[in-house]
Amino acid sequence: MIFSPPFAAADVHAVIFDMDGLLLDSERVALATVAAAAAELSLEWRYEVGLAMVGLNSKDGPAVIRRHLGDDYPVEALYASFGRLYELAIDEGRIPLKGGVTELFDVLDTLALGRVVATSTRRSRAEPKLAAVGLLNRVHGMVCGDEVARGKPAPDIFIAAAGRLGVAPANCLVLEDSNAGVRGALAAGARVVMVPDLLQPADDVLAAGVPRAASLHDLARFFTGR
Repeated sequence: MIFSPPFAAADVHAVIFDMDGLLLDSERVALATVAAAAAELSLEWRYEVGLAMVGLNSKDGPAVIRRHLGDDYPVEALYASFGRLYELAIDEGRIPLKGGVTELFDVLDTLALGRVVATSTRRSRAEPKLAAVGLLNRVHGMVCGDEVARGKPAPDIFIAAAGRLGVAPANCLVLEDSNAGVRGALAAGARVVMVPDLLQPADDVLAAGVPRAASLHDLARFFTGR
């Protein structure tokens, strides 16, 4: 895949990052953890249900689970078990950085470009995750899933992130790994690049001509002109 977005680096005045699956290699950990939580409770679980929740606000997750597994599925018990196991994974440092993160942040530092994280994860969980990998003090703010009325694919979180940066959405570059996130960024009027993780671009994302990068290394090269 050759990364060649339809805009120049000079058009980008600030960068908005997703977190899970983009900065952190956490989606695989999360899917394994929810499967373990279901097994602990002797509950049915299917991998595709977890995939359907990638990129979504946790407030929207129960409806996805019940749509796939039934209205009487004990979502609250699953969430409680998942939360305990996932917090343990965070505390034990089992969620690594994705490739190219440090390189890209170093480049953005050199260019003095502002950056905000816009994540569907709630703040009480997102901050420890970024702190554990040394990124919390390298971003200029966060907007989290529990701080917006509507989660991705609504544009709310990206509009709020652009406001935090003091930059119009049209001059922000949103980096996302999920289709829900890409849709929200497009709806906000931002420039967007998809860096696929567990999910490949959906048909509507392909039809929108959203550029794709293989990794954040591609974005670092884009900003340095190499």
